[in-house]
Amino acid sequence: MGIPFLATAIFVYTEAETCGNKANHSFQCKYIYIRSAPLQLTSFEDITKSSRHIFLSPHFDDVVYSCGGSLAVQVNNALRPLVITVFGGIPSSGLELSPYAFEIHKKMGGANLDAASMVANRRKEDASALDYIQANYLWLDYLDAIYRGNPAYYPRRELLMGGEVHPADIEIDKQLAQNLVTLHERLPDTVWYAPLGIGRHIDHQIVCSAADRLIQRGANVKLYEDFPYILEEGALEERLNELGGTFEPAFVEMSEMLPIRIEASGLYTSQVELNFGNRANMRRVMEEYTHGIRPVQTVHLERYWTPR
Repeated sequence: MGIPFLATAIFVYTEAETCGNKANHSFQCKYIYIRSAPLQLTSFEDITKSSRHIFLSPHFDDVVYSCGGSLAVQVNNALRPLVITVFGGIPSSGLELSPYAFEIHKKMGGANLDAASMVANRRKEDASALDYIQANYLWLDYLDAIYRGNPAYYPRRELLMGGEVHPADIEIDKQLAQNLVTLHERLPDTVWYAPLGIGRHIDHQIVCSAADRLIQRGANVKLYEDFPYILEEGALEERLNELGGTFEPAFVEMSEMLPIRIEASGLYTSQVELNFGNRANMRRVMEEYTHGIRPVQTVHLERYWTPR
């Protein structure tokens, strides 16, 4: 039995509608079809039927890290995907950082930045990355987990990564799920992409949980592998077992778009050292992982999981 490829099912433009089948033409093609700059949306009300593919990103970098090749493939096929960053809110200028949040700021090169300035900087990085890929984007106003609560809900790494969602954050889950379901009812043919929740980061858990309500309503939801958390040995199997049920994998062949994913990922400059140590290592692990999904010649894939 052959491997199912999402690219065949998702990207509906024929070869005649694109720029032919020569591989070295693929990057130039997208500039022929995309006639306007990517849009920054301001609310759910701005989302129209043109958003046929919506990617839910817990933080500013998650979708580009995990699905950047798929975004580029869609753009190359005359589509304009939308990335919704859930925890993209700017904290109040007077917010006092917990010691753990301050340590994270230092690793992001922002030891002298307050929370509001740091998030504003990360928004600029996100805009640069998504403009580079040519994807539309929307930032929601929920705060990143390290900024929530007084005192902080997640003051230690073991609470942020692998802990349980704080009771006060259940309301975020409910609100987000309701907004997503309402949007699905308005745009029933849209394909959704949400984090599988590998690594059990609190914010990834919340977005995955909200996306589950879409699944319950019959929406077409693909769960992506959270990068770089997927790199930890056994992390994928552990998460699939935790969620239970049966999941079917599908693949997007994005070998020619891998350089775009890598370049866009590098535009999140505050995150490179925090997540990868340096840019060269970021490139290496992205190349190795996307090739290792199915180690055949020079094929690079992104994998998605659909509940059955």
